[in-house]
Amino acid sequence: MKILPTIALKKGAVELIDQTLLPVEYKILRLNRVEDLCEAIKALRIRGAPALGVAGAYGLLLAVEEKWRQHDTWYFDADGTNLDAFPAIATVEAVQQYIDINAKILRDTRPTAVNLGWAIDRMRKIYARVWDDPKAMLQALYNEAQAIYNEDIEMSLAMGRHGAALLNDGDNVITHCNTGGLATSGYGTAVAVVFSAVETGKRVHLYADETRPLLQGARLNTWECVDRGIPVTVLCDGASASLMSEKKIACAIVGADRIAANGDTANKIGTYNLAIVAKRFGVPFYVAAPSSTIDTAIATGSDIPIEQRSPDEVKQYRGVIVAPEEAEAYNPAFDVTPHELIAGWITEKGVLQPPFDR
Repeated sequence: MKILPTIALKKGAVELIDQTLLPVEYKILRLNRVEDLCEAIKALRIRGAPALGVAGAYGLLLAVEEKWRQHDTWYFDADGTNLDAFPAIATVEAVQQYIDINAKILRDTRPTAVNLGWAIDRMRKIYARVWDDPKAMLQALYNEAQAIYNEDIEMSLAMGRHGAALLNDGDNVITHCNTGGLATSGYGTAVAVVFSAVETGKRVHLYADETRPLLQGARLNTWECVDRGIPVTVLCDGASASLMSEKKIACAIVGADRIAANGDTANKIGTYNLAIVAKRFGVPFYVAAPSSTIDTAIATGSDIPIEQRSPDEVKQYRGVIVAPEEAEAYNPAFDVTPHELIAGWITEKGVLQPPFDR
């Protein structure tokens, strides 16, 4: 299997692929300030609920690096820690307070993706304990962040295996937005199902909605599939009904940014449209997401906060004007698909079938 290095913690910085440049340019960003990581999250240089969870965990370690780094001494890297160099003047209380401030800053960057807050809460439980030594606390935080990263990889692989069992040799699958390795720590959610099926020898063709307004499907899904040698066809978001009417699609599989307790699912804007079309033509519609994306504190999809993004994302693309300046634009980043349109939720624990409350 191939793991895409979406995000990593390396010697005083968070490194990530700048997804806004793909497929034209492959560039690794090295960010050593929390401010820069927050900008990368808001600008969608890194995106996808699972990947944002890892970014949130690493961001808290980055905050410590930025605040207390001395010269070229790094406290955290991908191979271990160097906490012997951590300054003695930094008390447990000072470190806890500073991390707490940055936890809120990171959490507020993307309100809909629940994994970001989920990972930060995991980290908060660590540093909220009673600690005598800041070095021991930071070692525990480092271990937790790496555990979140490793678990994300394992959950993606497990989702791929469980979902692959739903596909037959020769199937055509449609997806919306990027749900491959770039949306996670390296393997994917919905497109991971296709990756896994192909790795078992099945022939699968992916149809990728372009996913307006930022074209994550056209730019990212296709790039990942071409890189793996998987047949892929990009289509306009509005072409899914025409495609399904020709009975060419075996199933639709999408990702999720938050799943309510009743199974209502928030995902990239346009997902609801695809679910309605799939229902009309009898195409099973699945959601692939780790259990960390299920928010049992949210009863239904109507309670999920929906991020509203800049009108300029709709009215222009990479500086090219596509609508008059005087026109208004409606640009919610996500919509909510009602649970009754979903055939099953593919998680690392298996495929959950309705009723979701079980």
